[in-house]
This record gives sequence, structure tokens and C-alpha cells, in this order.
Amino acid sequence: MLLHDQVAAEIRRAIAEGEAAPGERLPPARDMAAVLGVNTNTVLRALRQLREEGLLEFRRGHGVRVAGSAQRGAVLGKALELIQFARDQGYRREELIELIQTLH
Repeated sequence: MLLHDQVAAEIRRAIAEGEAAPGERLPPARDMAAVLGVNTNTVLRALRQLREEGLLEFRRGHGVRVAGSAQRGAVLGKALELIQFARDQGYRREELIELIQTLH
């Protein structure tokens, strides 16, 4: 797992466990980087990833806020774990999708 993925997972966990609630503003990226001991660009990449997932929203002048719910964060976290596990087992994306579709 890449470093920015690890940072994203930590933020996702915080959202899932209710440490960061919907609408709550996150600390500046450089502050998070200092706490986590990583480069600011690593945190920014993780934040952009979480924005693409719908968990965060960026508002000019308002910073980065939690957009998704704790439940969404928990489900996304587990889904990403499943995707990584499937890749480790040699499954391609299309094969994983087909497998999931057979479950319901």
C-alpha cells in the first residue's frame, strides 16, 4: 500500500469511527502531515483521493470538510480492502465485479 493510501485509510477510519463528522472541517494539510510524519504532498494526494470517493469536499475559503457519513466511510474502507485482497489473489477488476454481481 502506498503512503498516500495509508494516509487516506487513516482519515477514512477517523470518519468511520465518528472522529470527524459530516460538515466538520479538517485541519490544514501541513498540520496533518506534521502529526503523521509525512510530506504535505502525500496528505494532499490522500485528500484528493477521498474527495473523489465522495467523503470530502473542498470549498475555497472554507477548507476541507467531511462530506460523507461514517457509514459511507466504513463501507468504502471495507470495499477498498476487498479490492486489494482480490488483486493480491490475482483477480482483475472485471472479475471482481462479476463475482459481486452473482451475490445478489
